[in-house]
Amino acid sequence: MSSSDVPALRRGLAVLRLLAGRAGPVSAGVIARDLELPRSTTYHLLAELVAAGFVTHLPEERRYGLGMAAFELGSAYLRHDPLERLAGPLLRRLVDEVGATAHLGVLHGGESLYLIKERPSQPQTLVTDVGVRLPAQLTASGRAMLAHLPAAQVRALLPSNERFVRRTDRGPRNLPELRRLLAAELRLGWTVEDGFVTAGFASVASPVFDHGGRPIAAISVTFRHLCEGPCAETWPDLAAQVHRTAAELTTRISGRTT
Repeated sequence: MSSSDVPALRRGLAVLRLLAGRAGPVSAGVIARDLELPRSTTYHLLAELVAAGFVTHLPEERRYGLGMAAFELGSAYLRHDPLERLAGPLLRRLVDEVGATAHLGVLHGGESLYLIKERPSQPQTLVTDVGVRLPAQLTASGRAMLAHLPAAQVRALLPSNERFVRRTDRGPRNLPELRRLLAAELRLGWTVEDGFVTAGFASVASPVFDHGGRPIAAISVTFRHLCEGPCAETWPDLAAQVHRTAAELTTRISGRTT
């Protein structure tokens, strides 16, 4: 590849990113306008991407969408477990720093799904483990992601009071209580779970964002904490370490914060 090919490559990638960010196919005119490209350049780029299978042309609609090659590339990316591979060393470092168990979790419907669990040399027994799913509204990692989702999406994930199961006597009991808790944690800058999942244990968490600024995962640290009655601990020093780790993972996956 010569240096003169680089601008064309960047423009082609910009076209793919634009198509990936749209709910459906778009016209060449829209692509040219949004990317501020000449129409002739836009049609040339689209023709090359169509020929390579990364873009599909819908002639009846005069629109373009992502092609099968883009799907195959995305599927190959997922098969490599990139999030876990990039997060693993960061979580191990975090565990060494704080001396407590760290997790990487994602949303799976209305639940938190744990992908990685890193433990200190003398770990505590926890219900959280790789592959375990817990109600997202109860876990710090789940709420770290829910707090950055649109209100309608949160409602769709937790549509009824029946979804608000509780493991202890703590935690939000319905959607209005959850919304108030999420709003408070957005102002705080991180999420705190104190006895919501297991009595005698607490967690703090911070979200990881993708390239569109959407919460794709969360990093949390869980530790023993005994507290009778309502507690107001927020552990800002620990939260700062968790936040730095989550921000570094966001950078590693080329994500951006909102």
